Amino acid sequence: MVNVRDTLASSPFSATPGAVIEWRVTDSLVDYEEALAAMEARAAAIADGTAPELVWLLEHPPLYTSGTSARPGDLVDARFPVFATGRGGQFTYHGPGQRVVYLMLDLKRRRPDVRAYVASLEQLIITTLAAFNVRGERREDRVGVWVKRPEKGDGYEDKIAAIGVRLKRWVSLHGIAINVEPELSHFTGIVPCGIADPRYGVTSLADLGLPVTMHDVDIALRQAFEDVFGALEPAQPEVAD
Repeated sequence: MVNVRDTLASSPFSATPGAVIEWRVTDSLVDYEEALAAMEARAAAIADGTAPELVWLLEHPPLYTSGTSARPGDLVDARFPVFATGRGGQFTYHGPGQRVVYLMLDLKRRRPDVRAYVASLEQLIITTLAAFNVRGERREDRVGVWVKRPEKGDGYEDKIAAIGVRLKRWVSLHGIAINVEPELSHFTGIVPCGIADPRYGVTSLADLGLPVTMHDVDIALRQAFEDVFGALEPAQPEVAD
């Protein structure tokens, strides 16, 4: 059987030749509301043609976010701040040790197809994980990227990366989150992405026994991004105010 998302992801999602894509890495923890405001402002500027596309890599302090499909009962223990957001999906956790990647891309100039964009984000994650010999897989009935865990039992799988997107004027907001070495017990405060089946848990590169640094992941992400979305401009160091 043909996997529709595999087919979509195999189609090019590159920008027009000569387009500039900024790559930004923030090393300190970023407040969620601050990040959201920065994303909204940049997306508006991209839509107006006054700023280049942006890929922003960061970490947040511990928090939960709820997407447009979130069910109140899936918030089990509000031990951390909870933020309602306009992205798709349900509840998810963000915190230190998790690489969050916010992508502000102009889909009008690339390919105005939401399903193809999500498939390309899945491919971005899968290609990044492959750099560490981790086989990430799609599931037609579950969002995100999954790793089989046969040592836990037949049919057991853990989510290693989440996806949540929003579009405004065909510019993307939000993006992906890859679990590098977060505190996995923090996910127990929610039903992650609304999936309560005990066979489906949450994992990380560290949980899989891989001593991978955030910098290692960033290098793999950059290469994977260029494979899926196109070339980037040289990275510019952030300048403190």
